[in-house]
Amino acid sequence: MEDTIAAISTPVGEGGIAIIRISGPHALAIADAVFVSAKGLPSTYPSHTIHFGRITGDNQQNLDEVLLSVMRSPRTYTTEDMVEINCHGGTQIVKSVLAQCLRHGARLAGPGEFTKRAFLNGRIDLTQAEAIMDVITAKTERAHAVAERALEGHLSRKVEKIRQQLIGILAHIEAHIDFPEEGISPATCVELETDVAVVIAALEKLLTTASEGKILRNGISIAIYGRPNVGKSSLMNALLGEERSIVTSVPGTTRDSIEESANIRGIPVRFTDTAGIRTPRGKIEKCGIDRSYNILQKSDIGIHIIDLSKPLSAVDVELSKSCAGKRVILVLNKVDLPRKLILSSELQNVNTVEISAITGQGIEYLKDRIELTVLKVSSTSFASEVVINERHTDALKRSISELKSAMNDMQSNASVEVVAQQLRIGLTVIGEIVGKTTTEDLLNHIFSKFCIGK
Repeated sequence: MEDTIAAISTPVGEGGIAIIRISGPHALAIADAVFVSAKGLPSTYPSHTIHFGRITGDNQQNLDEVLLSVMRSPRTYTTEDMVEINCHGGTQIVKSVLAQCLRHGARLAGPGEFTKRAFLNGRIDLTQAEAIMDVITAKTERAHAVAERALEGHLSRKVEKIRQQLIGILAHIEAHIDFPEEGISPATCVELETDVAVVIAALEKLLTTASEGKILRNGISIAIYGRPNVGKSSLMNALLGEERSIVTSVPGTTRDSIEESANIRGIPVRFTDTAGIRTPRGKIEKCGIDRSYNILQKSDIGIHIIDLSKPLSAVDVELSKSCAGKRVILVLNKVDLPRKLILSSELQNVNTVEISAITGQGIEYLKDRIELTVLKVSSTSFASEVVINERHTDALKRSISELKSAMNDMQSNASVEVVAQQLRIGLTVIGEIVGKTTTEDLLNHIFSKFCIGK
């Protein structure tokens, strides 16, 4: 990398402190040009030290008092020379300081370009680069813990172990291509098939964590639905721990869906409070009810609320029938009131929890039930040491397909060259996961998801 990049690494907006990051061969020279201190030029400072001074403009006017950190190659985030300027977090101040850095030779960094340089310079592999973004965006402690393990290299090591196993198998087969007169004995063929089967099993084990990874990164969707005035909005507020939905005694208050995210037992959940379902009274209410059915159909889990202080309604029975096959938690609300509800046979075997959304009774038990239902939906225990993302999933499936084809060809006595070619393709695809084999398009796609300054 011959050019030097700079960017604001803290969130946009006013704050106490903002950080401007500079990386590249001219980072220290740029710091010399913009930073003034009684201690002399930054290019003379020892590595990994922080110094007080000020940033000056073109006419030597004082732009801001700052702390400047000097970090010399290779012990830096990008492995290049790096400088970080800690200035006051005013919008205009930050823009002025960055502008000075750009005037003196830096180029504005693109999204994720600092992390991309860390990857290209060999400091981290591609799974660790992706884990950095997962650490930043983690919505729960569980998601953060998994991302930290990936950042530490747990997934990388598992993938690399599998790669080395496959490289060994391929080397064995290619030796027979180089010396065809020796041939491959039946016993050796059986041994090679067994070795390939072991690699496939290891890849398939990693593949089982895809569902867990998807939930931890994107969350799981839960639709809260039922007749008007049964307590849907009150339950939404109770689960969120804040007054997010409007609650009144007037039926039909919620005419449109309201979505909000929450941390339920370490699982990111997207709750949607839907419009009460009944015979619509006007076009607006009909639109809201139609939307409720659409949200319910697309959700991963449904929470069907029924008011146990009132007799069972035909609408509730119909709602239950319409959700056949979906994971549903039946919530009987208003246990603090006299009970008048008698459940029909259609509802008696449903996953049921009794609560009071107003007093909070049963809410913690409901959260436990939500966690248990999520585990059933995802068929996971959320105890995996590592989890994979969609890109990894695609690569694993393609690699498994190639390796299974290679096994079939071995069993049908296909030529050694054909088997070797399929194993090479499988090896190449596995390499995509950690970045041993990449394309510029792949890298651009991955790092375009990062924020500028990271």
